[in-house]
Amino acid sequence: MNRSIISRIGAIALSLAIAIGLVAAAFTPAPARAENYEKQTLIDMDFSNQDLKDSEFDFANLRRSDFSHSDLRGVSLFGAKLQDANLEGADLRFATLDTARFIRANLTDAVLEGAFAYNTDFQGAIVTGADFTDVLLRRDQQEMLCEVAEGTNPVTGRETRETLYCD
Repeated sequence: MNRSIISRIGAIALSLAIAIGLVAAAFTPAPARAENYEKQTLIDMDFSNQDLKDSEFDFANLRRSDFSHSDLRGVSLFGAKLQDANLEGADLRFATLDTARFIRANLTDAVLEGAFAYNTDFQGAIVTGADFTDVLLRRDQQEMLCEVAEGTNPVTGRETRETLYCD
C-alpha cells in the first residue's frame, strides 16, 4: 500500500476513535457533586436514596430528616442536630460525626465504619444491625450503645455488638 492510503486510514481511524469517545462521554453520568448545607435549617427534609458523598452538613439542623439508604461516605455532620432522623441503611463510612446529636435517630443497618464520632450523642438511637467497626467513640457512649445493640449488618455481615466491642 502506498503511504497516502495508509495515512488516510490512520486519519479515519483516529476520527472514529474521537467520535466514539465523545458519544461515550455524552452518555456517562456526571459524578455526584458534594454539596454544602453548612449551618442550614433542614428540618423534615427528604435526602433518602441520594448520593451525598463528601457533602457538608456542619452545624445543620436536620431534625426528623430522612437519609435512609443514602450514600453519606465521607460526609461531615460536625455539630449537626439529627434528633429523630432516619438513617436506616445509610452508608456513613469515614464520616465526621463529632459533636453531632443522633438522639432517637434510626441507624438500623447503617454502616459507620471508620467514622469519627468521639463526642457524638447517640442517646436513644436505634442501632439494630448497625456496623461501628473502627468508630472512635467516647467510652460512655459505647457502653450506652452496648445496652441496646443487637443484630447483624446486612452489608458487612458484622454483628453490631462485636463492632462496638460489647462484653
